[in-house]
Amino acid sequence: MGSRDTLGTADVTDAELATMVASLLRVPDVEVLDSAVEPVAYDQPAITTAGRWWVTGHAATGGARVPFRLFVKQVQSWEHSPFFTFVPDDYREVAIAGVPWKTEADVYRSDFTARLPDGLTAPRALGVFDLDATSSSIWLEAVPPRPAVWDTRRYERAAYLLGRFSGSPGLAPLAGLRHVEWTLSTYATGRLALQVVPALESEEIWGHPLCAAFDEELRDRLRAAAARSLAIAGEADALRRLLSHGDACPNNLLASERDDGFVMIDFGFWGPAPVGFDLSQLLVGDVQIGKRSVEGLRRLDEAITAAYVDGLRAEGCELPESVVRRGHALCLLLMTGLSALPFDLFERTVDEETMRLAADRATIARYAVELLDATEPTGRTRP
Repeated sequence: MGSRDTLGTADVTDAELATMVASLLRVPDVEVLDSAVEPVAYDQPAITTAGRWWVTGHAATGGARVPFRLFVKQVQSWEHSPFFTFVPDDYREVAIAGVPWKTEADVYRSDFTARLPDGLTAPRALGVFDLDATSSSIWLEAVPPRPAVWDTRRYERAAYLLGRFSGSPGLAPLAGLRHVEWTLSTYATGRLALQVVPALESEEIWGHPLCAAFDEELRDRLRAAAARSLAIAGEADALRRLLSHGDACPNNLLASERDDGFVMIDFGFWGPAPVGFDLSQLLVGDVQIGKRSVEGLRRLDEAITAAYVDGLRAEGCELPESVVRRGHALCLLLMTGLSALPFDLFERTVDEETMRLAADRATIARYAVELLDATEPTGRTRP
């Protein structure tokens, strides 16, 4: 049949593989004739992902030899991630408890795909296996790659569907699938307080050439916002909490068979969040990784925020648009604006490309503080 040793603990028995392949092919049973494993190339760090693989092969069913292709993802507690070594010893227990590594497996165990609004789909889960107390494997149908141009119209369509996703009464009961309690306040007292705020106060970090795009005025505004981060987080947490994908960047919204549809993937941070939370990564996710220019950021934000509100309205959620905009502004500043300094680029050669990336990060940070200043506190509390 071929070796699947590369999967390590994520592997399954031959009988379990045959059952999943039969489900994939929608037939009663199959005989798996051969199988092979290929690691999936992925250049973005993910602290709760231990590995990604393609499992391919052939199966015999009804007298025919049929190819199959499965995607396998192993999720784990982030205490096993190389990045965990940077967590201070006295904060490690809290850090482990604060990152929801189990959530994605639980989402795929649920019936969420049947509850998604028209236009959104997700890969079909063929098997979810608990490997031990701190890891699970998820076996999914492969999503065929389809080209898509992320123009304004596509961003608007994605935002509209994210609004429907967040406002859906049918999906709302599944918001509790996230197995840890997470709020903007816990994020502010955790990563922001321990890593981001000290970095903003460090003159040594500001002296790095890649920080030159962050002028003195922006530095001062970021420091002032950081000093108020607990209050800003408290205001965000007082807003209405709706279901959030958690990382709704274009990389996690794949093109579907429909021109106006999306296949959602990566549900590790699924759960309740302040209204408007998903707009941040939709807006700047591709900018952060250098996949898209920061040009036209404000116009794009106006377009997607309006579309998101339309999506909420389609699901019967009548929150005022001013509240949605304020929630988006609070989340964008806390989750992206304050941490926009290009720490992750410091090890790279300072050249034209890294300077461009750093300049785009500065634009994101400036836009985030300006957006917060341009929106009014709502004075509303979460029901």
